[in-house]
Amino acid sequence: MWGCAGQTDHGPIIVTFPGSSLGAEAQVLNRQLARFNAEHPAIRVVRRDTPDAADQRHQLYVQWLNAGASDPDILQLDAIWTPEFAAAGWILPLDHFGPDTASFFPSTIQANRWRDSLFALPWFVDVGMLYWRTDLVPSAPSTLAELVSLAKRARQQHRLKYGLVWQGARYEGLITNFVEYLGAYGGQILEGGRVVVSSEAGRLALTEMRNEIYRDGIVPSAVLTWHEEESRFAFQNGESAFMRNWPYAVGLMRDSTQSRVAGKFSVAAMPAGPGGRPTAALGGAQLAINRHTESPEAAWAVINFLTQPEQMRERARVVGEFPSRVALYEGEGLNAELGLPTDAVRRVIEYAVPRPVTPVYNQLSEILQINLHRALTRQTTPEAALAQAQSDMQHLLNRVGLGTGVATAQR
Repeated sequence: MWGCAGQTDHGPIIVTFPGSSLGAEAQVLNRQLARFNAEHPAIRVVRRDTPDAADQRHQLYVQWLNAGASDPDILQLDAIWTPEFAAAGWILPLDHFGPDTASFFPSTIQANRWRDSLFALPWFVDVGMLYWRTDLVPSAPSTLAELVSLAKRARQQHRLKYGLVWQGARYEGLITNFVEYLGAYGGQILEGGRVVVSSEAGRLALTEMRNEIYRDGIVPSAVLTWHEEESRFAFQNGESAFMRNWPYAVGLMRDSTQSRVAGKFSVAAMPAGPGGRPTAALGGAQLAINRHTESPEAAWAVINFLTQPEQMRERARVVGEFPSRVALYEGEGLNAELGLPTDAVRRVIEYAVPRPVTPVYNQLSEILQINLHRALTRQTTPEAALAQAQSDMQHLLNRVGLGTGVATAQR
């Protein structure tokens, strides 16, 4: 039986909230939870420290939830975890609470639905973006061909080490980069229960990534071992004209005491190729309710409070995180908070696409990572890599009862 958010005979209802204990992120959360407690005397939110590393946090959640623990009451989820946790029966559907889903960017709601029910509310948005040097490049490129051309020219004219840097190590970041190139050619990874990554769009996307390294020479082969930070350091140190990365880098690169590009960069969506559109991989944090909580109504009151415009604006100002509510991007209201033109940020978010919304996403991602990396390191061709990935991914989906396609053996 779902509990009530009212005060009990034994004092206020305790709601536990997992979060970081470090830096500005923890400070702003502490302030917001203190305001909530002051405004809601019948509920007291207690923060529970959890690891900042996503894989460690995921592992901890799985241990708690598998054991049926009611604590923490609220869960902070990565964008790709919601369907996994929903399908496992670990989190409550939120439709009962009547959330105003139309206020949020559609892609953020899409990522948090499973079987037509909403299971989490987007707290803030993370999106893959193209950073470009405003002092070296006249404007953001509108096509991939233009990106290559501008990167070549900037590298030659300004004697840069690199034209473009991205994340190519064999980890989840490689998938988000590939999603953006794939969308640029009009492709996708899944259509319902069918894996469709081994398409002409997939081949063109993976070939484009290879060509940027080996044919065009604008991307260093070192990116095949790089994560976000290696890319940031290269761009921040003035070594590259373009960088694909996440919003976290903005605040760090605006600091003139450590950045050679402070005041000299802006952002745009990764550009389109033939047959596609600009695409930004969707990330960010979502808030969900533990199915075993003893106080779902109180937990919802906390989530509702934290996702209100005033809290989102504060997070943007203090931590640089992008709000998930569309209305906050009207006019130039977020320019000061984000240190970027509000309209440019909004355009990137409007191009955001979720990674495949499926409970077995992590397993599918692992298969795809292996095969993409083999193609990018020239151990195999893009065609063969994508055919093998599609076959193995479809086998997995079919085995767990989520597939509707035919898997063909490629070995």
